[in-house]
Parts: sequence; C-alpha cells; structure tokens
Amino acid sequence: MGPTDARTEPGRPAFRVLVADDSEFARRNAGKVVAAMGGEVVGEAATGRQAVDRYRALRPDLVLMDITMPEMPGVDAVEAIMREDPTARIVMVTSMGHQDVVRRALGLGARHFLMKPFQFDEAVRIIRFVMEEAQGPAAGGTDHAG
Repeated sequence: MGPTDARTEPGRPAFRVLVADDSEFARRNAGKVVAAMGGEVVGEAATGRQAVDRYRALRPDLVLMDITMPEMPGVDAVEAIMREDPTARIVMVTSMGHQDVVRRALGLGARHFLMKPFQFDEAVRIIRFVMEEAQGPAAGGTDHAG
C-alpha cells in the first residue's frame, strides 16, 4: 500500500517516517512537520547504525537522515539502506558546509535534502515533492530539483 492509499483508511497516517538525527531537538522539530502533514513518525534514530537497523525493522515510507551522526555517518547509512532497498525515499538533513557530502548522498540514491535549521514551509514542500515523486511513473528516480 502506498502513502496516498493510506489516506483512504480512517485512522491510518498518510505516510510513515523514520527520523534519524543525533539531536533530540531536531528529531522533535521534524516530527512536528510530519504530523502537520498527516504523517506519523514511526521510529527515531540517534546514530547512523540505528537508522539502518530501524529502517530494516520498520520499512518506513520516508527517512529524514542527518548527515553528521555518531557511529556511522548519515551518508554511509544511506548507502547501506539503498543497497538493501533501492526504492527507499531518503531526504538528507544538513547544515551549511556539507555540500560535497550532500552530493555524494544524492548520488547514492537520496531523493532530496533540507538545510538546517529548516523552515517549516520548505520542509513541507520537499517532503511532499519526494512523496509525490514516488507515486508517479518515475518512482525510484532521482530528480533532485526543488
């Protein structure tokens, strides 16, 4: 069942999200955006390794992945997740100064990125773009246009 199909079932979230960030504050902020869009945060991870493990267990519709995390950098977590599930939808979350790492993550299959601190409207726009992209005929594509 796709994320838009869930909207037709009362009580089901529009989409399920894993938020991976070593900052609890950042995870809470991301969760507010997801909830406002009708989605549900089904899991959180504070390290890259936890993100990979939780992705395996939860198979969320979307992952919001911080680039800089302990144990395993976000870009390495993206690589591990994409190796197991090439259809995974991952949005990188980064602060200034990580453009090269963002490019690498996008090359590995991440669908888009958000700059920290992200603005609510921008986060909604990017999440919506990635979720809608997955519903279209180009599902699995890597169009990073914003």
